[in-house]
Amino acid sequence: MSGSNRRPLRIPLRVRAALAVCSAAGLACAALTALPASAAQDTLTAQYRTSASGATADQSEPWLEVTNRGSASVPLSHVTLRYYFKSDSASAGYRFACSWAVKGCANITGTFGTLANPTATADRYLEIGFTAGAGSLASGQNTGDMQLRFYRSDWQTLTQSDDYSFDGAQTSYADAPRITVQQDGAVVWGTAPAGNDPTSPPTSPPGGGGSTDGPTLFDDFSYTASSDPAVQQHGWTVKSGQGGPGVAGATWSPGDLTFVPETSGSSNKVMDLKLTTDGTAAGTRETEIQTTAQKFKNGTYAARVKFDDTPTGGPDGDHVNQTFFNFTPLNAPMDPNYSEEDFEYLPNGGWGETQNIMYETSWETYNPDPWNAVNTHGQQYGSYDGWHDLQITIDDTYITYSIDGQVVAQHGEPYLPEGGQFIDFNHWLIDLAGQTSTTSRSYDEQVDYLYFVKDQVLTPSQVQSAVAGLRGSGTAFEDTVPSS
Repeated sequence: MSGSNRRPLRIPLRVRAALAVCSAAGLACAALTALPASAAQDTLTAQYRTSASGATADQSEPWLEVTNRGSASVPLSHVTLRYYFKSDSASAGYRFACSWAVKGCANITGTFGTLANPTATADRYLEIGFTAGAGSLASGQNTGDMQLRFYRSDWQTLTQSDDYSFDGAQTSYADAPRITVQQDGAVVWGTAPAGNDPTSPPTSPPGGGGSTDGPTLFDDFSYTASSDPAVQQHGWTVKSGQGGPGVAGATWSPGDLTFVPETSGSSNKVMDLKLTTDGTAAGTRETEIQTTAQKFKNGTYAARVKFDDTPTGGPDGDHVNQTFFNFTPLNAPMDPNYSEEDFEYLPNGGWGETQNIMYETSWETYNPDPWNAVNTHGQQYGSYDGWHDLQITIDDTYITYSIDGQVVAQHGEPYLPEGGQFIDFNHWLIDLAGQTSTTSRSYDEQVDYLYFVKDQVLTPSQVQSAVAGLRGSGTAFEDTVPSS
Protein backbone atom coordinates (compact mmCIF):
# COMPACT_ATOMS: atom_id res chain seq x y z
CA MET A 1 0.00 0.00 0.00
CA SER A 2 1.32 3.44 -0.85
CA GLY A 3 1.36 6.19 1.75
CA SER A 4 1.72 9.93 2.11
CA ASN A 5 5.21 11.43 1.96
CA ARG A 6 4.38 13.90 4.74
CA ARG A 7 6.75 13.49 7.69
CA PRO A 8 4.85 12.37 10.83
CA LEU A 9 5.24 14.12 14.15
CA ARG A 10 6.43 11.60 16.76
CA ILE A 11 5.18 12.58 20.20
CA PRO A 12 7.26 11.11 23.04
CA LEU A 13 5.61 8.25 24.95
CA ARG A 14 5.47 10.21 28.23
CA VAL A 15 3.63 13.05 26.48
CA ARG A 16 1.18 10.65 24.81
CA ALA A 17 0.42 9.13 28.21
CA ALA A 18 -0.18 12.56 29.73
CA LEU A 19 -2.47 13.51 26.85
CA ALA A 20 -4.53 10.39 27.41
CA VAL A 21 -4.91 11.15 31.11
CA CYS A 22 -5.93 14.78 30.67
CA SER A 23 -8.31 13.93 27.83
CA ALA A 24 -10.03 11.28 29.96
CA ALA A 25 -10.39 13.85 32.74
CA GLY A 26 -11.98 16.40 30.39
CA LEU A 27 -9.06 18.82 30.73
CA ALA A 28 -7.55 21.15 28.14
CA CYS A 29 -4.46 19.45 26.73
CA ALA A 30 -3.12 22.00 24.25
CA ALA A 31 -0.18 22.96 26.44
CA LEU A 32 1.14 19.42 26.38
CA THR A 33 1.43 19.41 22.60
CA ALA A 34 3.54 22.55 22.55
CA LEU A 35 6.74 20.51 22.49
CA PRO A 36 10.26 21.94 22.58
CA ALA A 37 11.72 22.32 19.11
CA SER A 38 14.18 19.45 19.74
CA ALA A 39 11.32 17.08 20.64
CA ALA A 40 9.31 18.03 17.56
CA GLN A 41 12.23 17.40 15.20
CA ASP A 42 13.13 14.01 13.79
CA THR A 43 16.83 13.34 14.16
CA LEU A 44 17.21 10.27 11.93
CA THR A 45 14.89 9.92 8.94
CA ALA A 46 14.40 7.29 6.24
CA GLN A 47 14.18 7.98 2.53
CA TYR A 48 12.83 5.39 0.09
CA ARG A 49 12.51 4.65 -3.59
CA THR A 50 11.83 1.46 -5.50
CA SER A 51 13.34 0.11 -8.69
CA ALA A 52 10.68 -2.62 -8.94
CA SER A 53 7.41 -0.72 -9.09
CA GLY A 54 5.01 -3.42 -10.28
CA ALA A 55 2.16 -4.84 -8.21
CA THR A 56 3.97 -8.18 -8.53
CA ALA A 57 7.68 -8.75 -9.05
CA ASP A 58 10.41 -11.37 -9.02
CA GLN A 59 11.86 -9.49 -6.07
CA SER A 60 11.01 -6.45 -3.99
CA GLU A 61 13.58 -3.67 -4.28
CA PRO A 62 13.38 -1.12 -1.46
CA TRP A 63 16.29 1.27 -1.93
CA LEU A 64 16.92 3.24 1.24
CA GLU A 65 18.87 6.13 2.71
CA VAL A 66 19.13 7.36 6.29
CA THR A 67 19.63 11.08 6.94
CA ASN A 68 20.86 12.59 10.19
CA ARG A 69 18.84 15.79 10.75
CA GLY A 70 19.99 16.10 14.35
CA SER A 71 22.97 17.96 15.74
CA ALA A 72 25.11 15.02 16.95
CA SER A 73 26.97 12.26 15.14
CA VAL A 74 25.30 8.81 15.41
CA PRO A 75 27.11 5.44 15.18
CA LEU A 76 25.25 3.48 12.51
CA SER A 77 25.74 0.25 14.47
CA HIS A 78 23.12 1.71 16.86
CA VAL A 79 20.58 2.19 14.04
CA THR A 80 18.06 -0.18 12.43
CA LEU A 81 15.26 0.29 9.89
CA ARG A 82 12.12 -1.77 9.37
CA TYR A 83 10.33 -2.26 6.05
CA TYR A 84 6.90 -3.86 6.63
CA PHE A 85 5.22 -6.24 4.19
CA LYS A 86 2.51 -8.86 3.80
CA SER A 87 3.82 -12.39 3.24
CA ASP A 88 2.45 -14.32 0.27
CA SER A 89 1.60 -17.25 2.54
CA ALA A 90 2.20 -18.31 6.13
CA SER A 91 4.88 -20.76 4.97
CA ALA A 92 6.67 -18.42 2.54
CA GLY A 93 10.35 -17.84 3.25
CA TYR A 94 12.31 -14.80 2.13
CA ARG A 95 15.95 -13.96 1.49
CA PHE A 96 17.71 -10.61 1.64
CA ALA A 97 20.42 -9.26 -0.64
CA CYS A 98 22.33 -6.02 -1.02
CA SER A 99 23.18 -5.14 -4.62
CA TRP A 100 25.26 -2.03 -3.90
CA ALA A 101 25.68 0.50 -1.12
CA VAL A 102 27.79 3.59 -0.52
CA LYS A 103 28.58 2.22 2.96
CA GLY A 104 29.48 -1.17 1.50
CA CYS A 105 27.19 -4.19 1.39
CA ALA A 106 29.51 -6.02 3.81
CA ASN A 107 28.51 -3.43 6.44
CA ILE A 108 24.75 -3.85 5.97
CA THR A 109 22.67 -6.66 7.44
CA GLY A 110 19.14 -7.76 6.64
CA THR A 111 16.99 -10.08 8.76
CA PHE A 112 13.30 -10.98 8.67
CA GLY A 113 10.85 -11.00 11.57
CA THR A 114 7.19 -11.74 12.21
CA LEU A 115 4.85 -9.08 13.56
CA ALA A 116 3.12 -9.73 16.87
CA ASN A 117 -0.13 -8.18 15.59
CA PRO A 118 -0.64 -8.89 11.87
CA THR A 119 -2.66 -6.39 9.83
CA ALA A 120 -4.21 -6.48 6.37
CA THR A 121 -1.02 -5.01 4.88
CA ALA A 122 1.74 -6.43 7.09
CA ASP A 123 2.65 -9.59 8.97
CA ARG A 124 6.42 -9.57 8.39
CA TYR A 125 9.22 -7.04 8.37
CA LEU A 126 12.71 -6.74 6.92
CA GLU A 127 15.05 -5.21 9.46
CA ILE A 128 18.14 -3.46 8.10
CA GLY A 129 21.11 -3.00 10.41
CA PHE A 130 24.72 -1.87 10.20
CA THR A 131 27.98 -3.33 11.41
CA ALA A 132 30.63 -1.21 13.13
CA GLY A 133 32.38 -0.97 9.76
CA ALA A 134 29.65 1.38 8.49
CA GLY A 135 31.02 4.07 10.81
CA SER A 136 29.02 7.05 12.05
CA LEU A 137 26.59 9.46 10.43
CA ALA A 138 27.50 13.08 11.10
CA SER A 139 24.93 15.84 11.44
CA GLY A 140 23.51 16.77 8.04
CA GLN A 141 24.85 13.66 6.31
CA ASN A 142 23.09 10.64 4.90
CA THR A 143 24.18 7.10 4.18
CA GLY A 144 23.83 7.45 0.43
CA ASP A 145 22.27 4.69 -1.66
CA MET A 146 21.52 1.30 -0.15
CA GLN A 147 20.29 -0.70 -3.13
CA LEU A 148 18.52 -3.52 -1.30
CA ARG A 149 16.24 -6.34 -2.40
CA PHE A 150 14.48 -9.39 -1.06
CA TYR A 151 12.81 -12.34 -2.74
CA ARG A 152 10.97 -15.55 -1.98
CA SER A 153 13.19 -18.50 -1.09
CA ASP A 154 11.44 -20.58 -3.77
CA TRP A 155 11.86 -17.76 -6.32
CA GLN A 156 8.12 -17.59 -6.96
CA THR A 157 6.66 -14.23 -7.97
CA LEU A 158 5.76 -12.11 -4.96
CA THR A 159 2.92 -9.64 -4.54
CA GLN A 160 3.95 -6.27 -3.15
CA SER A 161 0.96 -4.04 -3.93
CA ASP A 162 -0.55 -5.01 -0.56
CA ASP A 163 2.66 -4.31 1.41
CA TYR A 164 2.47 -1.59 4.08
CA SER A 165 5.81 0.06 3.22
CA PHE A 166 5.65 -0.36 -0.57
CA ASP A 167 4.97 2.61 -2.84
CA GLY A 168 5.19 1.78 -6.56
CA ALA A 169 4.95 5.44 -7.52
CA GLN A 170 8.04 6.37 -5.53
CA THR A 171 10.85 6.01 -8.08
CA SER A 172 13.02 8.81 -6.65
CA TYR A 173 14.06 9.29 -3.04
CA ALA A 174 11.58 10.90 -0.63
CA ASP A 175 10.85 10.73 3.08
CA ALA A 176 9.23 7.41 3.97
CA PRO A 177 6.84 7.62 6.95
CA ARG A 178 5.85 3.94 6.63
CA ILE A 179 9.41 2.77 7.27
CA THR A 180 10.54 3.04 10.88
CA VAL A 181 14.00 3.99 12.09
CA GLN A 182 15.15 2.79 15.49
CA GLN A 183 18.10 4.17 17.44
CA ASP A 184 19.23 1.91 20.30
CA GLY A 185 15.88 0.14 19.97
CA ALA A 186 13.68 3.27 20.30
CA VAL A 187 11.65 4.49 17.31
CA VAL A 188 12.84 7.91 16.14
CA TRP A 189 11.08 8.04 12.77
CA GLY A 190 8.09 6.59 10.98
CA THR A 191 4.92 4.78 11.96
CA ALA A 192 4.67 0.99 12.19
CA PRO A 193 1.50 -0.94 11.29
CA ALA A 194 -1.11 -0.53 14.03
CA GLY A 195 -0.18 -2.36 17.23
CA ASN A 196 3.33 -3.18 16.06
CA ASP A 197 5.55 -0.41 17.38
CA PRO A 198 9.01 -2.06 17.62
CA THR A 199 9.22 -1.08 21.28
CA SER A 200 5.63 -1.72 22.43
CA PRO A 201 4.58 -4.45 22.15
CA PRO A 202 7.80 -6.20 21.08
CA THR A 203 7.81 -8.13 17.84
CA SER A 204 9.43 -11.51 17.63
CA PRO A 205 13.12 -11.49 16.72
CA PRO A 206 14.22 -11.88 13.10
CA GLY A 207 14.10 -15.43 11.84
CA GLY A 208 12.11 -17.06 14.63
CA GLY A 209 9.29 -16.89 17.08
CA GLY A 210 11.41 -15.74 19.98
CA SER A 211 10.58 -18.75 22.15
CA THR A 212 13.17 -19.83 24.71
CA ASP A 213 11.50 -23.16 25.50
CA GLY A 214 13.13 -25.25 22.76
CA PRO A 215 15.61 -28.09 23.40
CA THR A 216 18.49 -26.49 25.30
CA LEU A 217 22.11 -27.03 26.28
CA PHE A 218 23.26 -24.90 29.21
CA ASP A 219 26.52 -25.23 31.15
CA ASP A 220 27.91 -22.74 33.65
CA PHE A 221 31.12 -24.83 34.03
CA SER A 222 30.88 -25.53 37.76
CA TYR A 223 33.45 -28.33 37.66
CA THR A 224 36.42 -29.07 39.92
CA ALA A 225 38.96 -29.87 37.17
CA SER A 226 39.17 -31.10 33.59
CA SER A 227 39.45 -34.61 35.07
CA ASP A 228 36.13 -34.19 36.94
CA PRO A 229 33.96 -37.16 35.79
CA ALA A 230 31.02 -34.75 35.34
CA VAL A 231 32.86 -33.06 32.44
CA GLN A 232 32.64 -36.25 30.38
CA GLN A 233 29.19 -37.15 31.73
CA HIS A 234 27.91 -33.77 30.54
CA GLY A 235 29.08 -34.41 27.00
CA TRP A 236 32.50 -32.73 26.82
CA THR A 237 35.88 -34.04 25.69
CA VAL A 238 39.14 -32.28 26.57
CA LYS A 239 41.84 -32.47 23.92
CA SER A 240 45.23 -33.99 24.68
CA GLY A 241 48.38 -34.97 22.77
CA GLN A 242 49.60 -33.23 19.65
CA GLY A 243 48.16 -32.18 16.31
CA GLY A 244 46.68 -29.13 14.61
CA PRO A 245 45.73 -26.41 14.47
CA GLY A 246 48.76 -24.23 15.05
CA VAL A 247 52.39 -24.95 15.78
CA ALA A 248 53.54 -28.48 14.92
CA GLY A 249 54.96 -30.17 18.02
CA ALA A 250 52.93 -28.11 20.53
CA THR A 251 50.99 -30.08 23.17
CA TRP A 252 47.31 -29.96 24.05
CA SER A 253 47.30 -29.98 27.86
CA PRO A 254 44.14 -31.05 29.77
CA GLY A 255 45.79 -29.93 33.02
CA ASP A 256 45.85 -26.34 31.76
CA LEU A 257 42.06 -26.30 31.38
CA THR A 258 40.80 -25.37 34.85
CA PHE A 259 37.69 -24.03 36.61
CA VAL A 260 38.33 -21.01 38.82
CA PRO A 261 36.35 -18.29 40.65
CA GLU A 262 35.47 -15.41 38.32
CA THR A 263 36.99 -12.98 40.82
CA SER A 264 38.66 -13.38 44.17
CA GLY A 265 36.08 -14.67 46.64
CA SER A 266 33.40 -15.12 43.94
CA SER A 267 31.10 -18.14 44.10
CA ASN A 268 30.69 -18.06 40.30
CA LYS A 269 33.16 -20.34 38.54
CA VAL A 270 34.47 -19.81 35.03
CA MET A 271 36.35 -22.13 32.71
CA ASP A 272 39.96 -21.05 32.10
CA LEU A 273 41.72 -22.13 28.89
CA LYS A 274 45.39 -21.33 29.41
CA LEU A 275 48.01 -21.08 26.68
CA THR A 276 51.65 -21.17 27.76
CA THR A 277 54.74 -20.82 25.56
CA ASP A 278 58.45 -20.15 25.80
CA GLY A 279 58.73 -19.41 22.09
CA THR A 280 59.40 -23.04 21.15
CA ALA A 281 57.10 -25.78 19.94
CA ALA A 282 58.23 -28.13 22.73
CA GLY A 283 57.56 -25.43 25.31
CA THR A 284 54.05 -24.58 24.04
CA ARG A 285 50.94 -25.93 25.81
CA GLU A 286 47.44 -25.24 24.40
CA THR A 287 43.88 -26.06 25.50
CA GLU A 288 40.66 -27.20 23.83
CA ILE A 289 37.25 -28.50 24.94
CA GLN A 290 34.60 -29.80 22.55
CA THR A 291 31.19 -31.42 22.75
CA THR A 292 31.23 -35.17 22.17
CA ALA A 293 27.90 -34.97 20.32
CA GLN A 294 27.66 -33.61 16.79
CA LYS A 295 24.03 -32.55 17.23
CA PHE A 296 23.92 -28.77 16.87
CA LYS A 297 22.78 -26.95 13.74
CA ASN A 298 20.09 -24.25 13.52
CA GLY A 299 19.42 -22.22 16.63
CA THR A 300 21.11 -19.76 18.96
CA TYR A 301 24.65 -20.29 20.30
CA ALA A 302 25.77 -17.94 23.06
CA ALA A 303 28.72 -17.67 25.44
CA ARG A 304 30.16 -15.08 27.79
CA VAL A 305 33.88 -15.03 27.06
CA LYS A 306 36.82 -13.14 28.53
CA PHE A 307 39.66 -12.45 26.09
CA ASP A 308 43.22 -11.72 27.21
CA ASP A 309 45.55 -9.23 25.53
CA THR A 310 48.43 -9.42 28.00
CA PRO A 311 50.45 -12.44 29.15
CA THR A 312 51.10 -13.32 32.77
CA GLY A 313 54.85 -12.82 33.02
CA GLY A 314 57.23 -12.58 30.11
CA PRO A 315 57.04 -10.46 26.95
CA ASP A 316 53.91 -9.85 24.90
CA GLY A 317 53.41 -10.32 21.15
CA ASP A 318 52.65 -14.01 20.58
CA HIS A 319 50.22 -14.83 17.76
CA VAL A 320 47.62 -16.49 20.00
CA ASN A 321 44.12 -17.39 18.86
CA GLN A 322 41.22 -17.29 21.35
CA THR A 323 38.02 -18.85 20.02
CA PHE A 324 34.37 -19.90 20.28
CA PHE A 325 33.05 -21.85 17.29
CA ASN A 326 30.87 -24.62 15.83
CA PHE A 327 31.95 -27.06 13.13
CA THR A 328 31.29 -30.18 11.07
CA PRO A 329 34.57 -32.07 10.42
CA LEU A 330 36.28 -32.12 7.03
CA ASN A 331 36.25 -35.77 5.93
CA ALA A 332 38.03 -35.18 2.62
CA PRO A 333 39.50 -32.22 0.70
CA MET A 334 36.67 -29.87 -0.36
CA ASP A 335 34.16 -31.97 1.58
CA PRO A 336 30.74 -30.43 0.73
CA ASN A 337 29.38 -31.42 4.15
CA TYR A 338 32.03 -29.49 6.08
CA SER A 339 30.94 -26.31 7.86
CA GLU A 340 32.29 -23.95 10.51
CA GLU A 341 31.22 -20.69 12.17
CA ASP A 342 34.00 -19.00 14.16
CA PHE A 343 34.66 -16.21 16.57
CA GLU A 344 38.47 -15.90 16.56
CA TYR A 345 40.22 -13.14 18.50
CA LEU A 346 43.89 -12.44 17.71
CA PRO A 347 45.12 -10.02 20.41
CA ASN A 348 48.53 -9.63 18.75
CA GLY A 349 47.54 -10.14 15.15
CA GLY A 350 48.65 -13.02 12.95
CA TRP A 351 47.96 -14.27 9.43
CA GLY A 352 49.50 -11.05 8.13
CA GLU A 353 47.71 -8.74 10.58
CA THR A 354 49.87 -6.71 12.98
CA GLN A 355 47.24 -5.52 15.48
CA ASN A 356 44.31 -6.74 17.58
CA ILE A 357 41.60 -8.18 15.34
CA MET A 358 38.37 -10.13 15.79
CA TYR A 359 37.21 -12.41 12.98
CA GLU A 360 33.76 -13.91 12.35
CA THR A 361 34.31 -16.57 9.68
CA SER A 362 31.76 -18.83 8.00
CA TRP A 363 33.14 -21.79 6.06
CA GLU A 364 31.69 -23.79 3.19
CA THR A 365 34.74 -26.06 2.71
CA TYR A 366 38.49 -26.09 2.08
CA ASN A 367 41.42 -28.08 0.70
CA PRO A 368 44.35 -28.23 3.14
CA ASP A 369 47.04 -28.99 0.52
CA PRO A 370 47.30 -27.09 -1.71
CA TRP A 371 45.43 -24.55 0.39
CA ASN A 372 42.07 -23.53 -1.06
CA ALA A 373 39.48 -21.97 1.26
CA VAL A 374 35.81 -21.32 0.51
CA ASN A 375 34.77 -18.95 3.28
CA THR A 376 33.68 -15.42 4.10
CA HIS A 377 34.30 -13.27 7.14
CA GLY A 378 33.63 -10.13 9.10
CA GLN A 379 36.37 -8.38 11.06
CA GLN A 380 36.84 -5.63 13.64
CA TYR A 381 40.14 -4.03 14.58
CA GLY A 382 40.82 -3.05 18.17
CA SER A 383 41.12 -4.60 21.60
CA TYR A 384 38.49 -6.99 22.95
CA ASP A 385 40.37 -7.55 26.20
CA GLY A 386 37.87 -8.44 28.96
CA TRP A 387 34.40 -9.97 29.10
CA HIS A 388 32.11 -10.04 26.05
CA ASP A 389 28.76 -11.63 25.15
CA LEU A 390 29.18 -13.60 21.92
CA GLN A 391 26.24 -14.94 19.94
CA ILE A 392 25.79 -16.88 16.70
CA THR A 393 22.30 -17.50 15.33
CA ILE A 394 21.63 -19.85 12.42
CA ASP A 395 18.40 -20.41 10.52
CA ASP A 396 17.71 -21.56 6.97
CA THR A 397 18.64 -18.14 5.62
CA TYR A 398 21.46 -16.56 7.63
CA ILE A 399 24.33 -17.00 10.04
CA THR A 400 24.34 -13.87 12.23
CA TYR A 401 27.18 -12.94 14.59
CA SER A 402 26.70 -10.51 17.49
CA ILE A 403 29.09 -9.09 20.07
CA ASP A 404 27.66 -7.39 23.16
CA GLY A 405 24.23 -7.14 21.53
CA GLN A 406 25.45 -5.61 18.25
CA VAL A 407 25.37 -7.48 14.93
CA VAL A 408 28.90 -7.53 13.51
CA ALA A 409 28.55 -9.94 10.57
CA GLN A 410 25.93 -11.87 8.64
CA HIS A 411 26.43 -14.57 6.03
CA GLY A 412 24.03 -16.60 3.88
CA GLU A 413 24.41 -19.35 1.32
CA PRO A 414 26.62 -21.20 0.49
CA TYR A 415 27.96 -21.01 4.05
CA LEU A 416 24.96 -22.40 5.96
CA PRO A 417 25.71 -25.73 7.71
CA GLU A 418 24.46 -28.87 6.00
CA GLY A 419 24.30 -31.12 9.07
CA GLY A 420 25.04 -31.55 12.74
CA GLN A 421 27.96 -29.71 14.31
CA PHE A 422 30.18 -29.81 17.40
CA ILE A 423 30.59 -26.82 19.75
CA ASP A 424 34.19 -25.95 20.64
CA PHE A 425 36.42 -23.54 22.57
CA ASN A 426 40.16 -23.58 22.02
CA HIS A 427 43.19 -21.40 22.77
CA TRP A 428 46.20 -21.99 20.55
CA LEU A 429 49.33 -20.51 19.01
CA ILE A 430 49.21 -19.74 15.27
CA ASP A 431 52.99 -19.67 14.80
CA LEU A 432 56.25 -18.84 16.59
CA ALA A 433 56.87 -15.58 14.68
CA GLY A 434 55.13 -13.13 17.02
CA GLN A 435 57.62 -13.26 19.89
CA THR A 436 60.89 -15.22 19.94
CA SER A 437 61.83 -14.75 23.62
CA THR A 438 62.52 -17.96 25.58
CA THR A 439 60.94 -16.55 28.75
CA SER A 440 57.81 -18.53 29.64
CA ARG A 441 54.51 -16.58 29.49
CA SER A 442 50.81 -17.49 29.65
CA TYR A 443 47.54 -16.09 28.28
CA ASP A 444 44.07 -16.91 29.68
CA GLU A 445 40.80 -17.19 27.78
CA GLN A 446 37.86 -17.66 30.17
CA VAL A 447 34.27 -18.80 29.60
CA ASP A 448 31.44 -18.04 32.03
CA TYR A 449 28.72 -20.14 30.38
CA LEU A 450 27.54 -21.78 27.17
CA TYR A 451 23.89 -21.59 26.12
CA PHE A 452 22.33 -23.19 23.03
CA VAL A 453 18.64 -23.44 22.09
CA LYS A 454 17.66 -25.51 19.09
CA ASP A 455 15.78 -24.00 16.12
CA GLN A 456 15.15 -20.67 17.84
CA VAL A 457 16.66 -17.32 16.83
CA LEU A 458 16.84 -15.32 20.05
CA THR A 459 17.78 -11.73 20.75
CA PRO A 460 20.72 -11.11 23.10
CA SER A 461 18.31 -9.86 25.77
CA GLN A 462 16.31 -13.10 25.51
CA VAL A 463 19.52 -15.08 25.98
CA GLN A 464 20.44 -13.05 29.06
CA SER A 465 16.96 -13.56 30.49
CA ALA A 466 17.07 -17.32 29.83
CA VAL A 467 20.51 -17.70 31.43
CA ALA A 468 19.45 -15.66 34.45
CA GLY A 469 16.36 -17.86 34.80
CA LEU A 470 18.40 -21.06 34.68
CA ARG A 471 20.85 -19.80 37.25
CA GLY A 472 18.08 -18.40 39.41
CA SER A 473 16.49 -21.86 39.53
CA GLY A 474 19.81 -23.38 40.62
CA THR A 475 20.46 -25.09 37.27
CA ALA A 476 24.18 -25.57 36.64
CA PHE A 477 23.77 -27.89 33.66
CA GLU A 478 20.95 -28.92 31.31
CA ASP A 479 20.96 -30.81 28.03
CA THR A 480 17.64 -31.57 26.34
CA VAL A 481 18.96 -31.32 22.76
CA PRO A 482 18.12 -34.57 20.93
CA SER A 483 20.97 -36.59 19.50
CA SER A 484 19.68 -36.29 15.93
